[in-house]
Amino acid sequence: MQIGYARVSTADQNPDIQTDALKRAGCQQVFVERASGAKGERVELVKLLGKVRSGDVIVVWKLDRLGRSLKHLVCVVSELMTKGVSLKSLQEPIDTTTSQGRLVFHIFASLAEFERDLIRERTNAGLTTARARGRKGGRPKGLSEAAKKKAMAAAALYKEAKLSANEIARNLAVSKATLYGYLRHQGVQIGSSRQAPPKSKVMKLSVYLRVENNSKFVRGKSRARDDIERLVLARYQMQKPTKDSWDYLLLVPYQTKEELDRTIHDSILREASHLADLRHCFIESDVRSLDDPEMRW
Repeated sequence: MQIGYARVSTADQNPDIQTDALKRAGCQQVFVERASGAKGERVELVKLLGKVRSGDVIVVWKLDRLGRSLKHLVCVVSELMTKGVSLKSLQEPIDTTTSQGRLVFHIFASLAEFERDLIRERTNAGLTTARARGRKGGRPKGLSEAAKKKAMAAAALYKEAKLSANEIARNLAVSKATLYGYLRHQGVQIGSSRQAPPKSKVMKLSVYLRVENNSKFVRGKSRARDDIERLVLARYQMQKPTKDSWDYLLLVPYQTKEELDRTIHDSILREASHLADLRHCFIESDVRSLDDPEMRW
């Protein structure tokens, strides 16, 4: 079965030239993507890769419609060949159903590896030369003067314990991750330096919180889970049965049912979702009370 894939960079561009050519080439189905070539997440491409089976042929108008770079193209085609799926381009001499087309693809793969080696060599040579001249790369250490002022203000507000971390971040016009960075720069122990008002009750919660990458081209879920456990769940005396488990036991202090709902939805689930999104991931969650089986979030 021949399946077509067409892509245009913006919503107002017309893919008809590509789709017409793909249908003339014998494609029974055409997936049309409207996304920039630099965008890592492509919904239609993910659907296409999930649909194809061994013996199918993916047809594209040009190779740059499929891969956002030579390296990415080689990775996608290698994955297809592993599945027994072939690739055919209507504008270039690429047809991996033939021995000649496979040869051209392997030449492309060798060029991609050669390009990476050249970039690595030039980078190392440049770093060596810079070090010899007394220069060091990387971002300047420390904060700018404006950032230092915000860090001092953040530390003062956080220690007062009158505002939540979300409210402090909004007041300073920074993200919550940046706020925590400011607090660490000022030597503030997150979570322990605030004198929170005493709570009359504590709810024991069973939390299932799983982190997944947005696509197969993203590898951030491990760091996202570390961020969530360290910056969110650790505030509630987090316990987990095993290191790799997605199940947690939390002790959440509260005075009213409304306060408990806000804590779970805003301070736990929403902040966990935000931290996951920063790593291009998403969360799946289920929260149950171990003290009251009727309560679930």
